[in-house]
Amino acid sequence: MLFLEQNRMLEEAGWQVVPFAMNHVDNLPTPWAKYFPDEIEFGQNYSAAGKLVRASRVIYSLQARQKLDELLGVFSPRIAHIHNIYHHLSPSILSLLRDRGVPVVMTVHDLKLGCPAYTMMRGNKPCESCRGGRVHNVLVNRCIKGSAALSTVVMLEAALHRFLRTYESAVTRFVVPSRFILETLVRWGWRRESFVHVPNFVDVERFRPGNGVGRRFVYCGRLDALKGVETLVRAAALTKQPVTIVGRGPDEARLHKLAAELNADVSFLGHLNGAELVDVLQSARAIVLPSEVNENAPLSLLEAYATARPVIGSNIAGIPELIREDETGALFETGNVHALAETLERFARLPDTRLADMGKAGRHWVEQDFNPTTYRDRIVALYALLEHAAA
Repeated sequence: MLFLEQNRMLEEAGWQVVPFAMNHVDNLPTPWAKYFPDEIEFGQNYSAAGKLVRASRVIYSLQARQKLDELLGVFSPRIAHIHNIYHHLSPSILSLLRDRGVPVVMTVHDLKLGCPAYTMMRGNKPCESCRGGRVHNVLVNRCIKGSAALSTVVMLEAALHRFLRTYESAVTRFVVPSRFILETLVRWGWRRESFVHVPNFVDVERFRPGNGVGRRFVYCGRLDALKGVETLVRAAALTKQPVTIVGRGPDEARLHKLAAELNADVSFLGHLNGAELVDVLQSARAIVLPSEVNENAPLSLLEAYATARPVIGSNIAGIPELIREDETGALFETGNVHALAETLERFARLPDTRLADMGKAGRHWVEQDFNPTTYRDRIVALYALLEHAAA
């Protein structure tokens, strides 16, 4: 989503943005698609031969590199801005851009640069097994979907690009939305000078405040164990507070069953976007982010503020950076059902005027620091700096 919004914003500012991605049925139409390499998705039902071909491309995609080379033959970019290339395109494209003299900016969306499994967590607990280059632990612990085969592929990918120093030699600057991610990677040995902190942004025109304060607590996001939705359902049952859940994911059926067993007042709305999503946010008493994984800088949190809703978030990773205690929301101990239940009860008792004031404070914060114009200006200033340095 950030990738698409960033492209739209730069095009509105007069930039020509040429996408390069893998082919996928959900891609937006673009005349540049003929340069896109084939789709790679973990867990798809490919043939045995197809799996072998794709496994090699996850590690080092010659096809993506060849396709990009063809694209660079007809278009010479001033800057290449990379998002989530990992197993879809592979880092093979980075050295090509470097060799062509194109400054490379890479937005860091997770902890993949240090942890082959992206999160530096295992079994919902912090994990530093791969620190110092001990990436064989991703296979030892079967960190990728519990699969030895997938974990082997990802281990080989991480080991190869660590040996080649692909990212260090080819990425001119890493853009990091949260200070947690930045400091964690520095602690794991990455050069601080390689990073620049640029917070995410939210469309403050599309996400706008509604009228009044609602009664239900709202969660928006993926339904899987790492997101802590089970903790929210159990807290809702404990306190008899009404909760609305927006989103889908692998744990959806299990969470439905759990809510029914606990007789919790939980309403599952499935996936929503556009005006329907804004309506649900505007109707909330507060937005809850119960995540139990190392989050970067959740866009759902900024969307909540933009609609003038306070946020109740777990005290983990980048979330505390975005919650001002009792000013824009509240934090609770990660994974602690009783701590979340107490916070829900406290917010249920607060006067609507108090919640409205917290919502206004959050809205003011995103208008000042997380609006599209500020983000665009920070990114364009970085581009100018890197272009000047490369000249």
